[in-house]
Amino acid sequence: MSRTSTDATDSPSSPTSPVSPVDPPPPPSTEASPRHRWWILAVIGVAQLMVVLDGTIVNIALPSAQQDLGFSDGDRQWVVTAYALAFGSLLLLGGRIADLFGRKMTFLVGLVGFAGASALGGAATSFEMLVAARAVQGLFGALLAPAALSLLTTTFTDAKERAKAFGVYGAIAGAGGAIGLLLGGLLTEHLDWRWTLYVNLLFAAVAFVGGAVLLRRTSRDRSATLDVPGAILVGGGLFGLVYGFSNAETHDWDSPATWGFLVAGAVLLAAFTWWQTRASHPLLPLRVLLDRNRGASFFSVLISGAGMFGVFLFLTYYLQQSLGYTPVRTGLAFLPMTVALMISATLASSVLVPRIGPRPIVPLGMGLAAAGMVWMTALDLHSGYATDVLPPLLAAGFGLGLVIAPAMGLATAGVDARDSGVASATVNAMQQVGGSIGTALLNTLATGAATDYLAGRNPRDPAVQAQAGLEAYSTAYWWSAVFFAVGLVVSVALYRRGAPATDPDAAPVVHM
Repeated sequence: MSRTSTDATDSPSSPTSPVSPVDPPPPPSTEASPRHRWWILAVIGVAQLMVVLDGTIVNIALPSAQQDLGFSDGDRQWVVTAYALAFGSLLLLGGRIADLFGRKMTFLVGLVGFAGASALGGAATSFEMLVAARAVQGLFGALLAPAALSLLTTTFTDAKERAKAFGVYGAIAGAGGAIGLLLGGLLTEHLDWRWTLYVNLLFAAVAFVGGAVLLRRTSRDRSATLDVPGAILVGGGLFGLVYGFSNAETHDWDSPATWGFLVAGAVLLAAFTWWQTRASHPLLPLRVLLDRNRGASFFSVLISGAGMFGVFLFLTYYLQQSLGYTPVRTGLAFLPMTVALMISATLASSVLVPRIGPRPIVPLGMGLAAAGMVWMTALDLHSGYATDVLPPLLAAGFGLGLVIAPAMGLATAGVDARDSGVASATVNAMQQVGGSIGTALLNTLATGAATDYLAGRNPRDPAVQAQAGLEAYSTAYWWSAVFFAVGLVVSVALYRRGAPATDPDAAPVVHM
Protein backbone atom coordinates (compact mmCIF):
# COMPACT_ATOMS: atom_id res chain seq x y z
CA MET A 1 0.00 0.00 0.00
CA SER A 2 1.33 3.35 -0.77
CA ARG A 3 0.95 7.03 -0.55
CA THR A 4 2.84 10.02 -1.71
CA SER A 5 3.90 12.96 0.33
CA THR A 6 5.99 16.03 0.12
CA ASP A 7 6.66 16.12 3.83
CA ALA A 8 8.29 13.90 6.35
CA THR A 9 5.37 11.58 6.82
CA ASP A 10 4.50 8.90 4.36
CA SER A 11 2.42 5.85 4.11
CA PRO A 12 2.73 2.14 3.88
CA SER A 13 4.18 0.06 1.29
CA SER A 14 3.84 -3.47 -0.07
CA PRO A 15 6.18 -5.89 -1.82
CA THR A 16 7.66 -3.68 -4.50
CA SER A 17 8.72 -0.13 -4.14
CA PRO A 18 9.28 2.10 -7.11
CA VAL A 19 11.38 5.05 -6.13
CA SER A 20 14.14 7.00 -7.70
CA PRO A 21 17.54 6.57 -6.12
CA VAL A 22 18.87 9.74 -7.64
CA ASP A 23 18.30 13.38 -6.84
CA PRO A 24 15.33 14.91 -8.66
CA PRO A 25 16.61 16.25 -11.97
CA PRO A 26 16.12 19.85 -13.02
CA PRO A 27 12.90 20.79 -14.79
CA PRO A 28 12.87 20.43 -18.55
CA SER A 29 13.46 23.54 -20.54
CA THR A 30 10.19 23.36 -22.39
CA GLU A 31 6.90 22.65 -20.73
CA ALA A 32 4.49 20.03 -21.99
CA SER A 33 0.84 20.91 -22.46
CA PRO A 34 -1.41 20.09 -19.48
CA ARG A 35 -3.20 17.39 -21.41
CA HIS A 36 0.08 15.85 -22.43
CA ARG A 37 1.33 15.78 -18.85
CA TRP A 38 -1.72 13.97 -17.52
CA TRP A 39 -1.56 11.39 -20.28
CA ILE A 40 2.04 10.75 -19.30
CA LEU A 41 0.86 10.25 -15.73
CA ALA A 42 -1.62 7.64 -16.99
CA VAL A 43 1.15 5.78 -18.83
CA ILE A 44 3.47 5.80 -15.83
CA GLY A 45 0.56 4.79 -13.59
CA VAL A 46 -0.10 1.68 -15.69
CA ALA A 47 3.55 0.69 -15.35
CA GLN A 48 3.40 1.32 -11.59
CA LEU A 49 0.26 -0.79 -11.28
CA MET A 50 1.97 -3.68 -13.08
CA VAL A 51 4.93 -3.64 -10.70
CA VAL A 52 2.75 -3.37 -7.59
CA LEU A 53 0.42 -6.13 -8.74
CA ASP A 54 3.34 -8.48 -9.01
CA GLY A 55 4.03 -8.16 -5.31
CA THR A 56 0.70 -9.74 -4.31
CA ILE A 57 -0.82 -11.42 -7.35
CA VAL A 58 1.68 -14.30 -7.41
CA ASN A 59 1.29 -15.03 -3.69
CA ILE A 60 -2.34 -16.03 -4.14
CA ALA A 61 -1.36 -18.27 -7.08
CA LEU A 62 1.60 -19.91 -5.34
CA PRO A 63 -0.22 -22.99 -3.94
CA SER A 64 -1.57 -23.77 -7.42
CA ALA A 65 1.85 -23.23 -9.01
CA GLN A 66 3.47 -25.52 -6.44
CA GLN A 67 0.97 -28.26 -7.16
CA ASP A 68 1.41 -27.87 -10.92
CA LEU A 69 5.22 -27.76 -11.00
CA GLY A 70 5.76 -30.11 -8.06
CA PHE A 71 8.32 -28.15 -6.06
CA SER A 72 8.80 -28.67 -2.32
CA ASP A 73 7.69 -26.58 0.61
CA GLY A 74 11.34 -25.76 1.22
CA ASP A 75 11.67 -24.31 -2.29
CA ARG A 76 8.42 -22.37 -2.54
CA GLN A 77 9.84 -19.25 -0.87
CA TRP A 78 12.19 -18.69 -3.80
CA VAL A 79 9.27 -17.72 -6.03
CA VAL A 80 8.72 -14.75 -3.71
CA THR A 81 12.33 -14.16 -2.72
CA ALA A 82 13.89 -14.23 -6.20
CA TYR A 83 11.85 -11.18 -7.25
CA ALA A 84 12.22 -9.21 -4.03
CA LEU A 85 15.95 -9.89 -3.72
CA ALA A 86 16.76 -8.90 -7.30
CA PHE A 87 14.57 -5.81 -7.07
CA GLY A 88 15.84 -4.65 -3.68
CA SER A 89 19.54 -5.21 -4.33
CA LEU A 90 19.56 -3.57 -7.79
CA LEU A 91 17.21 -0.64 -7.14
CA LEU A 92 19.99 1.79 -6.27
CA LEU A 93 21.92 0.83 -9.39
CA GLY A 94 18.80 1.15 -11.55
CA GLY A 95 18.54 4.87 -10.88
CA ARG A 96 22.11 5.47 -11.97
CA ILE A 97 21.49 3.51 -15.17
CA ALA A 98 18.46 5.71 -15.89
CA ASP A 99 20.70 8.76 -15.60
CA LEU A 100 23.41 7.26 -17.75
CA PHE A 101 21.31 5.98 -20.63
CA GLY A 102 18.29 8.29 -20.48
CA ARG A 103 15.04 7.88 -18.56
CA LYS A 104 12.76 7.23 -21.52
CA MET A 105 15.03 4.52 -22.93
CA THR A 106 15.46 2.89 -19.51
CA PHE A 107 11.69 3.00 -18.91
CA LEU A 108 10.91 1.32 -22.22
CA VAL A 109 13.65 -1.29 -21.83
CA GLY A 110 12.38 -2.01 -18.33
CA LEU A 111 8.86 -2.56 -19.67
CA VAL A 112 10.00 -4.91 -22.43
CA GLY A 113 12.25 -6.88 -20.08
CA PHE A 114 9.57 -7.13 -17.39
CA ALA A 115 7.02 -8.35 -19.92
CA GLY A 116 9.45 -10.87 -21.40
CA ALA A 117 10.28 -12.25 -17.96
CA SER A 118 6.56 -12.46 -17.14
CA ALA A 119 5.94 -14.45 -20.32
CA LEU A 120 8.82 -16.75 -19.44
CA GLY A 121 7.44 -17.30 -15.96
CA GLY A 122 3.94 -17.94 -17.23
CA ALA A 123 5.28 -20.59 -19.62
CA ALA A 124 7.51 -22.17 -16.95
CA THR A 125 7.78 -25.95 -17.17
CA SER A 126 9.92 -26.30 -14.06
CA PHE A 127 10.53 -24.68 -10.71
CA GLU A 128 13.96 -23.46 -11.84
CA MET A 129 12.48 -21.76 -14.88
CA LEU A 130 9.86 -19.99 -12.76
CA VAL A 131 12.41 -18.74 -10.22
CA ALA A 132 14.76 -17.53 -12.96
CA ALA A 133 11.89 -15.62 -14.55
CA ARG A 134 10.98 -14.02 -11.23
CA ALA A 135 14.58 -12.91 -10.70
CA VAL A 136 14.68 -11.35 -14.18
CA GLN A 137 11.40 -9.60 -13.39
CA GLY A 138 13.07 -8.09 -10.33
CA LEU A 139 16.07 -7.02 -12.40
CA PHE A 140 13.99 -5.15 -14.97
CA GLY A 141 11.70 -3.82 -12.23
CA ALA A 142 14.78 -2.21 -10.70
CA LEU A 143 15.30 -0.40 -14.02
CA LEU A 144 11.65 0.46 -14.56
CA ALA A 145 10.74 1.85 -11.13
CA PRO A 146 13.32 4.64 -10.70
CA ALA A 147 13.02 5.64 -14.37
CA ALA A 148 9.24 5.96 -14.01
CA LEU A 149 9.48 8.16 -10.95
CA SER A 150 12.19 10.33 -12.49
CA LEU A 151 10.00 10.84 -15.56
CA LEU A 152 7.11 11.86 -13.33
CA THR A 153 9.34 14.36 -11.53
CA THR A 154 10.58 15.95 -14.74
CA THR A 155 7.13 16.03 -16.37
CA PHE A 156 5.36 17.89 -13.54
CA THR A 157 7.38 20.99 -12.75
CA ASP A 158 4.63 23.07 -11.15
CA ALA A 159 4.53 22.41 -7.37
CA LYS A 160 0.73 22.09 -7.13
CA GLU A 161 0.45 19.89 -10.20
CA ARG A 162 3.34 17.75 -9.01
CA ALA A 163 1.63 17.20 -5.66
CA LYS A 164 -1.55 16.09 -7.44
CA ALA A 165 0.40 13.83 -9.78
CA PHE A 166 2.25 12.16 -6.95
CA GLY A 167 -1.02 11.75 -5.08
CA VAL A 168 -2.57 9.93 -8.03
CA TYR A 169 0.58 7.87 -8.49
CA GLY A 170 0.62 6.86 -4.83
CA ALA A 171 -3.09 6.03 -4.86
CA ILE A 172 -2.51 3.70 -7.80
CA ALA A 173 0.22 1.98 -5.82
CA GLY A 174 -1.99 1.71 -2.75
CA ALA A 175 -4.90 0.23 -4.66
CA GLY A 176 -2.57 -2.04 -6.61
CA GLY A 177 -1.82 -4.27 -3.63
CA ALA A 178 -5.50 -4.94 -3.00
CA ILE A 179 -6.24 -5.31 -6.72
CA GLY A 180 -3.44 -7.86 -6.96
CA LEU A 181 -4.98 -10.01 -4.23
CA LEU A 182 -8.36 -10.09 -5.97
CA LEU A 183 -7.05 -10.34 -9.52
CA GLY A 184 -4.67 -13.12 -8.51
CA GLY A 185 -7.55 -15.07 -7.06
CA LEU A 186 -9.81 -14.52 -10.08
CA LEU A 187 -7.16 -15.46 -12.64
CA THR A 188 -6.01 -18.52 -10.70
CA GLU A 189 -9.50 -19.80 -10.05
CA HIS A 190 -11.12 -19.13 -13.42
CA LEU A 191 -8.17 -19.42 -15.80
CA ASP A 192 -4.84 -20.71 -14.50
CA TRP A 193 -2.08 -19.57 -12.13
CA ARG A 194 0.07 -18.80 -15.18
CA TRP A 195 -2.22 -15.90 -16.07
CA THR A 196 -1.08 -14.06 -12.94
CA LEU A 197 2.15 -13.59 -14.91
CA TYR A 198 0.73 -13.38 -18.43
CA VAL A 199 -1.48 -10.44 -17.39
CA ASN A 200 1.66 -8.30 -17.18
CA LEU A 201 1.94 -8.46 -20.98
CA LEU A 202 -1.24 -6.41 -21.31
CA PHE A 203 -0.10 -3.76 -18.84
CA ALA A 204 3.36 -3.59 -20.40
CA ALA A 205 1.99 -3.27 -23.95
CA VAL A 206 -0.27 -0.34 -23.01
CA ALA A 207 2.50 1.42 -21.10
CA PHE A 208 5.08 0.81 -23.86
CA VAL A 209 2.92 2.23 -26.65
CA GLY A 210 1.96 5.22 -24.54
CA GLY A 211 5.54 5.79 -23.42
CA ALA A 212 6.97 5.52 -26.91
CA VAL A 213 4.48 8.09 -28.22
CA LEU A 214 4.24 10.55 -25.32
CA LEU A 215 7.57 10.56 -23.52
CA ARG A 216 10.34 12.84 -24.68
CA ARG A 217 13.85 11.55 -24.96
CA THR A 218 15.87 12.93 -22.06
CA SER A 219 19.50 13.86 -22.24
CA ARG A 220 22.03 11.50 -20.72
CA ASP A 221 23.89 12.59 -17.62
CA ARG A 222 27.51 12.24 -18.68
CA SER A 223 28.66 12.68 -15.09
CA ALA A 224 26.67 9.68 -13.81
CA THR A 225 28.87 6.81 -12.70
CA LEU A 226 27.86 3.24 -11.99
CA ASP A 227 29.20 1.80 -8.75
CA VAL A 228 29.51 -1.70 -10.21
CA PRO A 229 31.75 -3.06 -7.41
CA GLY A 230 29.24 -1.80 -4.84
CA ALA A 231 26.34 -3.43 -6.69
CA ILE A 232 28.22 -6.75 -6.91
CA LEU A 233 29.18 -6.68 -3.23
CA VAL A 234 25.72 -5.83 -1.90
CA GLY A 235 23.96 -8.20 -4.30
CA GLY A 236 26.33 -11.05 -3.49
CA GLY A 237 26.11 -10.38 0.23
CA LEU A 238 22.32 -10.38 0.29
CA PHE A 239 22.17 -13.51 -1.84
CA GLY A 240 24.58 -15.26 0.53
CA LEU A 241 22.38 -14.49 3.54
CA VAL A 242 19.14 -15.55 1.84
CA TYR A 243 20.65 -18.70 0.34
CA GLY A 244 22.28 -19.63 3.64
CA PHE A 245 18.99 -19.36 5.53
CA SER A 246 17.28 -21.38 2.80
CA ASN A 247 19.91 -24.13 2.94
CA ALA A 248 19.34 -24.64 6.66
CA GLU A 249 16.12 -26.50 5.79
CA THR A 250 17.94 -29.20 3.81
CA HIS A 251 21.49 -29.11 5.20
CA ASP A 252 21.02 -28.22 8.90
CA TRP A 253 22.52 -25.20 10.62
CA ASP A 254 25.94 -26.80 11.23
CA SER A 255 26.48 -27.60 7.54
CA PRO A 256 29.08 -25.54 5.59
CA ALA A 257 26.38 -25.07 2.93
CA THR A 258 24.42 -23.13 5.54
CA TRP A 259 26.89 -21.26 7.75
CA GLY A 260 29.37 -20.90 4.89
CA PHE A 261 26.94 -18.87 2.81
CA LEU A 262 25.84 -16.87 5.87
CA VAL A 263 29.44 -16.00 6.71
CA ALA A 264 30.22 -15.19 3.07
CA GLY A 265 27.16 -12.94 2.91
CA ALA A 266 28.16 -11.10 6.06
CA VAL A 267 31.73 -10.64 4.78
CA LEU A 268 30.53 -9.28 1.44
CA LEU A 269 28.17 -6.84 3.15
CA ALA A 270 31.02 -5.69 5.40
CA ALA A 271 33.15 -5.22 2.29
CA PHE A 272 30.29 -3.24 0.72
CA THR A 273 30.20 -0.96 3.77
CA TRP A 274 33.94 -0.39 3.51
CA TRP A 275 33.75 0.22 -0.24
CA GLN A 276 31.06 2.88 0.22
CA THR A 277 33.60 4.93 2.20
CA ARG A 278 36.07 4.71 -0.69
CA ALA A 279 33.95 4.91 -3.86
CA SER A 280 33.77 8.26 -5.62
CA HIS A 281 30.06 7.74 -6.43
CA PRO A 282 28.82 5.25 -3.80
CA LEU A 283 25.50 3.48 -4.16
CA LEU A 284 24.71 4.27 -0.52
CA PRO A 285 26.60 7.17 1.07
CA LEU A 286 27.00 6.16 4.72
CA ARG A 287 26.07 9.67 5.90
CA VAL A 288 22.47 8.75 5.03
CA LEU A 289 22.44 6.11 7.79
CA LEU A 290 23.90 8.14 10.65
CA ASP A 291 20.83 10.03 11.92
CA ARG A 292 19.14 8.20 14.83
CA ASN A 293 15.58 8.53 13.55
CA ARG A 294 16.66 7.51 10.08
CA GLY A 295 18.62 4.50 11.31
CA ALA A 296 15.67 3.41 13.47
CA SER A 297 13.37 3.81 10.47
CA PHE A 298 15.54 1.69 8.20
CA PHE A 299 15.60 -1.05 10.84
CA SER A 300 11.84 -0.80 11.38
CA VAL A 301 11.15 -1.14 7.67
CA LEU A 302 13.51 -4.14 7.51
CA ILE A 303 11.70 -5.88 10.39
CA SER A 304 8.20 -5.08 9.13
CA GLY A 305 9.13 -6.32 5.66
CA ALA A 306 10.35 -9.63 7.09
CA GLY A 307 7.20 -10.14 9.13
CA MET A 308 4.74 -8.91 6.51
CA PHE A 309 6.07 -11.05 3.67
CA GLY A 310 5.94 -14.07 5.96
CA VAL A 311 2.33 -13.44 6.93
CA PHE A 312 1.21 -13.23 3.31
CA LEU A 313 3.03 -16.42 2.34
CA PHE A 314 2.01 -18.68 5.21
CA LEU A 315 -1.50 -17.37 5.74
CA THR A 316 -2.17 -17.88 2.02
CA TYR A 317 -1.18 -21.54 2.36
CA TYR A 318 -3.17 -21.93 5.58
CA LEU A 319 -6.35 -20.51 4.06
CA GLN A 320 -6.14 -22.57 0.88
CA GLN A 321 -4.68 -25.85 2.13
CA SER A 322 -5.91 -26.06 5.72
CA LEU A 323 -9.30 -24.34 5.45
CA GLY A 324 -9.95 -25.13 1.78
CA TYR A 325 -10.49 -21.55 0.61
CA THR A 326 -10.61 -20.85 -3.09
CA PRO A 327 -8.04 -18.39 -4.50
CA VAL A 328 -10.72 -15.69 -4.84
CA ARG A 329 -11.89 -16.18 -1.27
CA THR A 330 -8.28 -16.05 -0.11
CA GLY A 331 -7.79 -12.71 -1.83
CA LEU A 332 -10.95 -11.34 -0.23
CA ALA A 333 -9.83 -12.61 3.18
CA PHE A 334 -6.78 -10.34 3.11
CA LEU A 335 -8.68 -7.16 2.24
CA PRO A 336 -9.65 -6.21 5.81
CA MET A 337 -5.97 -6.33 6.79
CA THR A 338 -5.20 -4.03 3.86
CA VAL A 339 -7.94 -1.59 4.92
CA ALA A 340 -6.77 -1.64 8.55
CA LEU A 341 -3.21 -0.94 7.45
CA MET A 342 -4.26 2.01 5.32
CA ILE A 343 -6.40 3.50 8.11
CA SER A 344 -3.71 3.25 10.78
CA ALA A 345 -1.04 4.48 8.37
CA THR A 346 -3.08 7.57 7.54
CA LEU A 347 -3.78 8.19 11.23
CA ALA A 348 -0.12 7.76 12.14
CA SER A 349 1.30 9.94 9.37
CA SER A 350 -1.24 12.76 9.50
CA VAL A 351 -2.17 12.96 13.21
CA LEU A 352 -0.11 10.93 15.67
CA VAL A 353 3.53 11.30 14.60
CA PRO A 354 3.33 15.06 13.83
CA ARG A 355 1.94 15.61 17.36
CA ILE A 356 3.77 13.14 19.62
CA GLY A 357 6.59 11.76 17.48
CA PRO A 358 7.51 8.24 16.38
CA ARG A 359 8.90 6.90 19.64
CA PRO A 360 5.55 5.82 21.15
CA ILE A 361 3.85 5.09 17.81
CA VAL A 362 6.28 2.73 16.07
CA PRO A 363 6.84 0.53 19.16
CA LEU A 364 3.05 0.37 19.63
CA GLY A 365 2.73 -0.82 16.05
CA MET A 366 5.44 -3.43 16.59
CA GLY A 367 3.61 -4.64 19.70
CA LEU A 368 0.26 -4.90 17.89
CA ALA A 369 1.86 -6.78 15.00
CA ALA A 370 3.58 -9.16 17.44
CA ALA A 371 0.28 -9.73 19.24
CA GLY A 372 -1.43 -10.48 15.93
CA MET A 373 1.25 -13.05 15.11
CA VAL A 374 0.92 -14.76 18.50
CA TRP A 375 -2.87 -14.76 18.08
CA MET A 376 -2.51 -16.55 14.73
CA THR A 377 -0.67 -19.46 16.37
CA ALA A 378 -4.06 -20.60 17.74
CA LEU A 379 -5.51 -21.15 14.26
CA ASP A 380 -6.45 -24.76 13.55
CA LEU A 381 -8.37 -26.88 11.05
CA HIS A 382 -11.72 -25.76 12.44
CA SER A 383 -11.10 -22.02 12.77
CA GLY A 384 -13.76 -19.68 11.48
CA TYR A 385 -12.89 -16.57 9.51
CA ALA A 386 -14.91 -13.97 11.43
CA THR A 387 -14.13 -15.33 14.88
CA ASP A 388 -10.56 -16.65 14.52
CA VAL A 389 -8.81 -15.37 11.37
CA LEU A 390 -10.11 -11.82 11.06
CA PRO A 391 -9.24 -10.48 14.56
CA PRO A 392 -5.48 -11.26 14.39
CA LEU A 393 -5.41 -10.05 10.77
CA LEU A 394 -6.86 -6.71 11.85
CA ALA A 395 -4.41 -6.46 14.77
CA ALA A 396 -1.47 -7.14 12.46
CA GLY A 397 -2.80 -4.70 9.85
CA PHE A 398 -3.26 -1.86 12.34
CA GLY A 399 0.17 -2.55 13.79
CA LEU A 400 1.94 -2.62 10.44
CA GLY A 401 0.34 0.67 9.44
CA LEU A 402 1.65 2.32 12.61
CA VAL A 403 5.15 1.05 11.82
CA ILE A 404 5.46 1.45 8.06
CA ALA A 405 3.99 4.93 7.60
CA PRO A 406 6.20 6.76 10.16
CA ALA A 407 9.27 4.71 9.27
CA MET A 408 8.93 5.33 5.54
CA GLY A 409 8.50 9.05 6.08
CA LEU A 410 11.26 9.53 8.67
CA ALA A 411 13.74 7.46 6.69
CA THR A 412 13.78 10.23 4.10
CA ALA A 413 13.22 13.25 6.36
CA GLY A 414 16.00 15.77 6.89
CA VAL A 415 18.42 14.44 4.28
CA ASP A 416 20.40 16.77 2.06
CA ALA A 417 18.91 17.39 -1.37
CA ARG A 418 21.73 15.40 -2.96
CA ASP A 419 20.81 12.38 -0.80
CA SER A 420 17.01 12.49 -1.01
CA GLY A 421 16.82 10.03 -3.87
CA VAL A 422 19.25 7.52 -2.43
CA ALA A 423 17.47 7.67 0.95
CA SER A 424 14.16 6.94 -0.75
CA ALA A 425 15.64 4.04 -2.67
CA THR A 426 17.34 2.64 0.42
CA VAL A 427 14.22 2.53 2.54
CA ASN A 428 12.31 0.73 -0.20
CA ALA A 429 15.21 -1.65 -0.77
CA MET A 430 15.24 -2.36 2.98
CA GLN A 431 11.67 -3.57 2.79
CA GLN A 432 12.44 -5.88 -0.13
CA VAL A 433 15.59 -7.19 1.54
CA GLY A 434 13.75 -7.70 4.83
CA GLY A 435 11.08 -9.61 2.97
CA SER A 436 13.69 -11.78 1.22
CA ILE A 437 15.61 -12.67 4.38
CA GLY A 438 12.47 -13.05 6.50
CA THR A 439 10.74 -15.28 3.97
CA ALA A 440 13.80 -17.49 3.59
CA LEU A 441 14.31 -17.83 7.35
CA LEU A 442 10.63 -18.33 8.20
CA ASN A 443 10.17 -20.89 5.43
CA THR A 444 13.21 -22.84 6.67
CA LEU A 445 11.93 -22.83 10.27
CA ALA A 446 8.40 -23.73 9.17
CA THR A 447 9.41 -26.67 6.97
CA GLY A 448 11.75 -27.88 9.72
CA ALA A 449 8.84 -27.86 12.19
CA ALA A 450 6.71 -29.86 9.77
CA THR A 451 9.50 -32.38 9.24
CA ASP A 452 9.96 -32.80 12.99
CA TYR A 453 6.25 -33.38 13.46
CA LEU A 454 6.17 -36.04 10.73
CA ALA A 455 9.03 -37.99 12.31
CA GLY A 456 7.64 -41.32 13.53
CA ARG A 457 4.21 -40.66 12.00
CA ASN A 458 2.58 -41.82 8.79
CA PRO A 459 3.21 -38.99 6.28
CA ARG A 460 0.52 -40.38 3.94
CA ASP A 461 -2.23 -39.92 6.50
CA PRO A 462 -4.17 -36.78 5.47
CA ALA A 463 -4.83 -35.88 9.10
CA VAL A 464 -1.13 -36.11 9.92
CA GLN A 465 -0.25 -34.00 6.87
CA ALA A 466 -2.82 -31.38 7.86
CA GLN A 467 -1.47 -31.18 11.41
CA ALA A 468 2.09 -30.94 10.10
CA GLY A 469 1.02 -27.94 8.05
CA LEU A 470 -0.45 -26.29 11.14
CA GLU A 471 2.82 -26.87 13.02
CA ALA A 472 4.71 -25.19 10.17
CA TYR A 473 2.44 -22.15 10.06
CA SER A 474 2.39 -21.77 13.84
CA THR A 475 6.21 -21.83 13.94
CA ALA A 476 6.35 -19.10 11.28
CA TYR A 477 3.89 -16.93 13.24
CA TRP A 478 5.85 -17.35 16.49
CA TRP A 479 9.10 -16.30 14.83
CA SER A 480 7.38 -13.37 13.14
CA ALA A 481 6.25 -12.31 16.59
CA VAL A 482 9.88 -12.51 17.74
CA PHE A 483 10.91 -10.26 14.82
CA PHE A 484 8.37 -7.64 15.85
CA ALA A 485 9.31 -7.92 19.53
CA VAL A 486 12.94 -7.18 18.63
CA GLY A 487 11.69 -4.29 16.51
CA LEU A 488 9.76 -2.95 19.49
CA VAL A 489 12.86 -2.91 21.70
CA VAL A 490 15.14 -1.38 19.06
CA SER A 491 12.64 1.29 18.01
CA VAL A 492 12.16 2.36 21.65
CA ALA A 493 15.92 2.59 22.05
CA LEU A 494 16.72 4.46 18.84
CA TYR A 495 13.89 6.86 18.05
CA ARG A 496 14.21 10.34 19.51
CA ARG A 497 11.56 11.77 21.78
CA GLY A 498 9.16 14.37 20.47
CA ALA A 499 7.63 15.27 17.14
CA PRO A 500 10.07 15.42 14.22
CA ALA A 501 10.74 18.64 12.35
CA THR A 502 9.29 18.68 8.86
CA ASP A 503 10.60 20.23 5.67
CA PRO A 504 7.82 21.47 3.37
CA ASP A 505 10.25 21.57 0.46
CA ALA A 506 11.37 17.96 0.80
CA ALA A 507 11.37 15.88 -2.37
CA PRO A 508 8.33 13.64 -2.91
CA VAL A 509 8.71 10.01 -1.96
CA VAL A 510 6.63 7.22 -3.39
CA HIS A 511 6.59 3.67 -2.15
CA MET A 512 4.30 0.78 -2.07
